[in-house]
Amino acid sequence: MKRELRSGYTTGACAAAAAKGAALMLVCQRLVNEVTIDLPGGRSVSFQLHNQVFSDEEASCHVLKDAGDDPDITNGAEIKATVAWRPVCISVETLNNDNKILISGGIGIGKVTKPGLAIPPGEWAINPVPRQMIREAVDAVTTEFKIEPHSALSIVLSIPDGEERAKRTLNARLGIIGGLSILGTTGIVRPISAKAWTDTIGAAVAVAKACNCKNIVFSTGRTSELAAQKHLPDLPEEAFIMMGDHVAFALKASLISGYTQPIIACQFAKMLKIACGYENTHAAASALDLAVLYGWAESAKLLPAKLAVISQANTAREIAVTTGFDEQLMNLVADRARLAAARHSDGIQMQPLLCGYDNSVVLWR
Repeated sequence: MKRELRSGYTTGACAAAAAKGAALMLVCQRLVNEVTIDLPGGRSVSFQLHNQVFSDEEASCHVLKDAGDDPDITNGAEIKATVAWRPVCISVETLNNDNKILISGGIGIGKVTKPGLAIPPGEWAINPVPRQMIREAVDAVTTEFKIEPHSALSIVLSIPDGEERAKRTLNARLGIIGGLSILGTTGIVRPISAKAWTDTIGAAVAVAKACNCKNIVFSTGRTSELAAQKHLPDLPEEAFIMMGDHVAFALKASLISGYTQPIIACQFAKMLKIACGYENTHAAASALDLAVLYGWAESAKLLPAKLAVISQANTAREIAVTTGFDEQLMNLVADRARLAAARHSDGIQMQPLLCGYDNSVVLWR
């Protein structure tokens, strides 16, 4: 029997829980081991606190990020909050002017350096919904214990290894420097979901637009991206966006932002999957793809020798290499990919950039 995958919690939910725990210890001057917060959807969730420390002036604790069965880079990270009566000696942002609740980032929290994201340049990378969750969690404490409005609370979030973990993300490409983001709109991480990828794609397109990129280049992987960057040296870094397998989402995001002729850089096997009309190029049977390709090639009256290669091959890569990236065959697949892209997003005129297996470009339309 297949095991049901376990959901986890976002960095935003963990930050809110840690902030509430630290606020409770500061106000009550006692150890707190667990807190309960309300998620945006109305669900109440309890979190265990770790490394609790408190004094008359400040308190801190952390929540261990549990991403459930989702392969999240932040899984196991320590999301720490330090709450103090006095403002800390770093730049802060007022979350709630009435109660003077201040929030800022510390070690391992990134700062936004490019326009187009939910947070403007110069601010800590703590998204709007997590900010609201933190405010409400700490408000619950100040309200329950009748804290005077003039008693300012300062909240500093940190992730000890956040900067190192961020190196394995696309944060730097998006203009988030120095650490991780505090994210989440529901507080829940769904297992093996594509949302982290698609959120990143959408943010990257928004950054490209805000940076006035004339066009954008989606790539399915780093090898293809490197080939595209070498081939298109005049485009700025923000124009190059890693879409992974999410071709349909990327094309729709492109059109929404006004990019009607996006470039897709990929190798032959991925281009063939795009041509076959898959919304996601990851889960598709290669045997079926090759059968479709054979039908196209036969209708196009390709030479018998080329048809024989297609019929006997086990992979799309084998076809590309054996035929020497035959121009007629490459153009055939590229044309079909353009048609499929238009079906995903009406009005899109996708430009195929077909990459070889040595960082070269074999076709650019």
